[in-house]
Amino acid sequence: MRHAPVVVHRIHPSGGRQVTLRTANGKESLGLARSDDDVIEFLRRVGMPDPDDVVLGGADLLDWQGDTPHVYEADPPTADLP
Repeated sequence: MRHAPVVVHRIHPSGGRQVTLRTANGKESLGLARSDDDVIEFLRRVGMPDPDDVVLGGADLLDWQGDTPHVYEADPPTADLP
């Protein structure tokens, strides 16, 4: 089974998504993304060709885990606050 080389993890409760690169030795953290532009920059830094095409259309290279792709902020609480 083939896995996408880049993992965009679920949204952190305070916002942002951890981005990791799968390597032969495990995973390498690329940083905490708060936008698609951050993910594009992380991929540019590791030398991925056409990083904006990868983020905006390369579903086979990205594994968006747990939440809607391209969303970086946690939903606000729905319960009424006192």
